[in-house]
Amino acid sequence: MDGSVSNSYKEVRYTATSPRDKKVRYLLLMIAASLLVPGIHAADAKSAIEHVLITQQEAWNHHDLDAFMTGYWNSSDMTFFSGATETSGWQGTLDRYRATYGSPGHEMGKLDFSDLRIEMLGDKGAFVRGSWHLTMPDGKTPHGKFTLVFRKFREGWKIIHDHTSAAE
Repeated sequence: MDGSVSNSYKEVRYTATSPRDKKVRYLLLMIAASLLVPGIHAADAKSAIEHVLITQQEAWNHHDLDAFMTGYWNSSDMTFFSGATETSGWQGTLDRYRATYGSPGHEMGKLDFSDLRIEMLGDKGAFVRGSWHLTMPDGKTPHGKFTLVFRKFREGWKIIHDHTSAAE
């Protein structure tokens, strides 16, 4: 050996149709898709949750408390907080709504939700904040804020906890 180092190498080129190149492109595509999927699922979940709230608003405005309550988890473990009062269970919450808005002499008014902020808590839970506003037949306009916890069930997204407050 004369002390020189040989820098020779074999150059290998792959065409766009080589099996190796196809595998690499497929792998990169799968990695990119897997990075996008959580965002797609979150967008779908947020849209589904927003749909529950829109459906509730429409049911309320048609004076249909039973349809309004389909947005809630039908369980004795569901909770509803309003002011300093805690109501337990789906049936208790329906009874409260009926006593407050559905009995003679009590009006439901027109309900509007606004300022919705939906934050996903994994793929089966969400935290929702927003505002509610009622326009009553007598011109009064009760309003306030709400915080909801949603859970995804086989039958769809349901409210498992509702904390609603009215403005003073």
